[in-house]
Amino acid sequence: MAGMLYICATPIGNLEDITLRTLRILKEVDLIAAEDTRNSIKLLNHFEIKTPMTSYHEFNKYDKAKVLVEKMLNGTNVALITDAGTPAISDPGEELVRQCLDAGVKVTSLPGPSAMVTALTLSGQKTRRFSFEAFLPYDKKERAAVLEELKRETRTIIVYEAPHKLKKTLKDLYEALGDRSISLCRELTKKHEENHCTTLAEAITFYEETEPRGEFVLVIEGADRKILQTEEIKDLLAMSIPEHVAFYMEQGMDKKEAMKAAAKDRGVGKRDIYQELIDE
Repeated sequence: MAGMLYICATPIGNLEDITLRTLRILKEVDLIAAEDTRNSIKLLNHFEIKTPMTSYHEFNKYDKAKVLVEKMLNGTNVALITDAGTPAISDPGEELVRQCLDAGVKVTSLPGPSAMVTALTLSGQKTRRFSFEAFLPYDKKERAAVLEELKRETRTIIVYEAPHKLKKTLKDLYEALGDRSISLCRELTKKHEENHCTTLAEAITFYEETEPRGEFVLVIEGADRKILQTEEIKDLLAMSIPEHVAFYMEQGMDKKEAMKAAAKDRGVGKRDIYQELIDE
């Protein structure tokens, strides 16, 4: 019989947050694949778990996944853990899961701690819809492209950041998004947990005077849909009528629908749009 993969969420700070099911599975499986065995051994020792470990991380995720899948196909049960939180979320574990599914290995996920969800729930921001961006790209062009997309993101935005890069990221977010409300969460579930509710502008000033410490989860207000729509209309009204109609046709509308939409934007009748196109 083939083995299976267990995706096991581990505490992001407070060790009491581990679930009874996760403790049982970590003891019962044949092998634990850990992002950093030096870090994970502390967790296993704390709960007196003797299961063998092997390293599985960003730099060996493709080749090591093949090895682990082969083991599972031959009957080995494997638990996947990350340094903290839920594996496969902005994590090399996603590759192992993909290879398991492709090979027909059964995969199950044991729910538990997640820094993203923990920060969102205590942020005070809207929680019904959100966009998780993890760490913004390091490459300048890719980073600029993502920030450009986020300008129009109406959902609450969640970003991870390391302390030594926080100041730059806050400035980049401010330049791209303007001044928005933000919750900066750090030391989640630990003794000195902090949720700093402020604005991007105020956060920039604060961290110029205060050295950032600890890993941060930034929960940022999404764009106001009404303001976006107003800006879109302004841009469209700056076009000529033929350009305005052409814009909608490029979105997939036929000419009649495009003329109707342009007329609505401009507060005029469709006949006025038609006449302008004829005169053109």
